[in-house]
Amino acid sequence: MIEFKLPSLGADMDQGKLIEWKAKPGDVVKRGQVVAVVDTSKAAVEVEIWQDGTMFEQLVPIGEAVPVGTVIATLLAPGETPEQAALQKRAAPAARAAPKPAVPAAAAPVAGAAAATLAQRKPVSPAARQRARELNVDVERLAGSGPHGAVTVEDVEKASTAVRAAAAPAPTDRYAEMRKAIAAAMSRSKREIPHYYLSETIPMQRAAEWLARENEKRPVTERLLMGALQLKAVALALTKAPELNGFWRGGAFEPAKGVHIGVAISIRQGGLIPPAIHDVDKKSLPELMRALSDLVSRARAGSLRSSEMSDPTITVTNLGEQGVEAVFGVIYPPQVALVGFGRLQTRPWAEGGELRAAPLVTASLSGDHRASDGIRGARFLAELRERLQHPEEL
Repeated sequence: MIEFKLPSLGADMDQGKLIEWKAKPGDVVKRGQVVAVVDTSKAAVEVEIWQDGTMFEQLVPIGEAVPVGTVIATLLAPGETPEQAALQKRAAPAARAAPKPAVPAAAAPVAGAAAATLAQRKPVSPAARQRARELNVDVERLAGSGPHGAVTVEDVEKASTAVRAAAAPAPTDRYAEMRKAIAAAMSRSKREIPHYYLSETIPMQRAAEWLARENEKRPVTERLLMGALQLKAVALALTKAPELNGFWRGGAFEPAKGVHIGVAISIRQGGLIPPAIHDVDKKSLPELMRALSDLVSRARAGSLRSSEMSDPTITVTNLGEQGVEAVFGVIYPPQVALVGFGRLQTRPWAEGGELRAAPLVTASLSGDHRASDGIRGARFLAELRERLQHPEEL
């Protein structure tokens, strides 16, 4: 029997409200199929299943809010019958209640009650234990996400937030709830992540001229935006600094298996949402432009998928349209970097011994000092600049 749990759809999500089931008991579902729609503080998100099976039981009714990690449905594995699943379900409580084999006295490092106490205690970091006392959280009830199941500060704070959210009245103002969620995630980021910041002024003459020539050949609906070139350049530049593409989990850097760029999108009711475009480094510019247009329209319509919300490996934010010269963003945990672009503006620029007016953009990097350092960040920005000087190779 397969347990289908409510996934985390971002660092600022502690719970979600089920608003629709897309499959009913008895339906055969395939990996990647949307089976439910969950309302978060930011949007209604279509949740996919990542195993083949048959929907068996739906454990959460429509309209109910549950914490992340709650089992919301069970599925029959391929070849499994409902009778086998029912037997397994009845046997599970008995198995959990069965006494554990006694530990031989010679193998016990501490005798009597002290040994039993040590065996039962969860590994908890000192910082997490201190934070648990501050928030009045029982660490023995938590499932640890750290090495060897250790309870971390993040586990304690998520549990505390979930308890407060469950006790709070139902939200009536989505914008206010979104701002609270963003504030919680950004506060956590600034508290836990030792940020460093770098910036680079990049000449964009070649990119702008190439883009104009390319768009002359295309119908209006298929024209490329500078943002697509910037996203592709970021993805390719990460090959020079892979430490920026991944996650900080369990006290260590976890490199990402692909380049899934989270694009910071402003939504009409206010706030930001950073869903991912997958495998940006492998997409052609026309494919990337189509993916970007589709993502923006669906994000603003509140129609995103859980896979787009749960696995961005790095985030890119672009405030050029707002007239901002540069942006230094806050890293979205558990990611370890954020890239920002300001507006394209014409300024004096010296190159080849000549001073001329040229279109320039300021690119910035916010990095996590636990995963990388200024040398690696500078190498990334230098490669980003070089990639944008050869737009025909993107």
